[in-house]
Amino acid sequence: MIKAQERPQAAVESQGGDKARVEPEVSSLVGDRELAAVRDRVQELLATPATPEQVAVVNRQLGRYPRGMVAVGARCVCGNPLAVVTRPQLEDGTPFPTTCYLTSPEAVKAVSRLEADGVMAAWNTELGSDADLASAYRRAHGLYLAFRSALARRLGDDEGHIAGISAGGMPKRVKCLHALTAQSLVMGSGINPLGDRVLDLVRRVFDPQVCRCAQPWTGTSQQENRQERQ
Repeated sequence: MIKAQERPQAAVESQGGDKARVEPEVSSLVGDRELAAVRDRVQELLATPATPEQVAVVNRQLGRYPRGMVAVGARCVCGNPLAVVTRPQLEDGTPFPTTCYLTSPEAVKAVSRLEADGVMAAWNTELGSDADLASAYRRAHGLYLAFRSALARRLGDDEGHIAGISAGGMPKRVKCLHALTAQSLVMGSGINPLGDRVLDLVRRVFDPQVCRCAQPWTGTSQQENRQERQ
C-alpha cells in the first residue's frame, strides 16, 4: 500500500528510468516518494492481472461485464473482489476516469445507505470550513491522478481526454462515496480521508477483514487471494 507523507516534496518527472510527464497539478500536491509508491503499487497490481475467473465474479457482482478491468485492487478475506482497477481507456477507445471501482455488493449497499443518510451535504460543508481536511482531500485527488497516469503509461493508454479529472467529486466536492471508498481500498488507508471515513462508518456492516459475502470465493485458496496489507 502507499505510505502517507505529511509534507510532500516537489514531484520529479522520472523515477527509476520511467520517463514520464508529471502534471503541474499533481506535482503541487504529491511528493516524489509518494509518486514512487504509486508506481510501485501499479506495478504490483499489474503483476497479477485479472483472471477470467475474477472477471466472471465481478460480472456477477455488477450484473454486467466489467469493461476495461485489468486487476483486482482489493479483496475480501475470502478472496472475493471488493474493488477493481479499470484502465483509463476502454477497448473501444472510450475514456474512463473512474480507475478504482467498487464492486462488492455488500460494500456498495453499505455505502449507498450512507449516501442516503445525507452525509455528503455535511461533508461538503466541512470541506469548506476545515482547511486540513480540504488539503488532504486535494492530495487524494493528486494521488488518484498519479495512479491513473502510471497505469496509462504501463498500458499504453491515452488519458488526454480525462486529464485532471479524478473521481467522486475530488478535489473540491463530495459527489460519490463509492468512488472515494474504492480509492481507499485499492490504494490503502491514509490516502483519501473521506474514503477512510466511510470505511470506519460502515464497518459494522462491511469490513474488508470480515467476510460477509453472499457468495464467498470458491476458486483458489483464501490465503492466495488475501489482500496484502502492511
